[in-house]
Amino acid sequence: MSIKKLARMLFLVNTLQFVLGLGILLALRAGWLSYSKEMLTLSVCVILVSSLLSLAEVYSLIRYQRKYYAESLENLEQLNLRLREQRHDYLNQMQVVHGLLELGEFESARDYLEPVFRDIMKVSRALKTSQPAVNALLQAKLEAAERQGIDFYLEVGTQLGELSVEPWELCKILANLIDNAVTAVGQREGEKQIRLQIGENRDEYLFRVQNNGPEIPQAQRKLIFGPGFTTKTGEGHGMGLAIVASALKEAGGSICVESGPEATSFLFSLPKRADR
Repeated sequence: MSIKKLARMLFLVNTLQFVLGLGILLALRAGWLSYSKEMLTLSVCVILVSSLLSLAEVYSLIRYQRKYYAESLENLEQLNLRLREQRHDYLNQMQVVHGLLELGEFESARDYLEPVFRDIMKVSRALKTSQPAVNALLQAKLEAAERQGIDFYLEVGTQLGELSVEPWELCKILANLIDNAVTAVGQREGEKQIRLQIGENRDEYLFRVQNNGPEIPQAQRKLIFGPGFTTKTGEGHGMGLAIVASALKEAGGSICVESGPEATSFLFSLPKRADR
């Protein structure tokens, strides 16, 4: 649930509470209602119920935010640890390369640098936006995909500096779509590919999450964003795309799917901040 939605709900609950209380008070003053213990009990119950509803909404939001903040923090800690390890190894690696060059072993130096360079690029690929939480998530997903033998291509053409949502909200959307892509490519033999493209236009940020998994049948494409819909088996599946669609709707964004024999793409947009 977004902060804006929670604020609207709390405003509505407290407005109803105020109007009802004021109505009861005016009715008592006008003599339309007679003061009694029953009336006092009813008034107190109404106030207590509305207050409990407000507290329940606040508690729900706190739990919701803590969950995704914790995930973002864990990803950031992992990325920070990876960068520290990489920095620690960098001097030793450069000493080896310098020694090989001093000995005239140029081919050996090049061969030694190739895996080192690939390792450095794995981290630098994700460090392309101004949002640390998004960078950390992308790095975590890149490494997870690599461990499963999936080629993950990342193309970032924007800094995401004018997001209209909290970074952890965007992380939630991206995480669900990337996880679904990983599941999709896991259903095919041979080369497995995921491609994430992030760009922008004047008013929006544009995202494409593409995979070369099985084609989604035409009849299912309008149903996949509904809660509970899934082509997978097992308890707990089918909520990812519904969560994505709900989050984008609250943020004023949109999402659609394109699917064919070669690739399936989920395209979504998020508006930029109005006060930029």
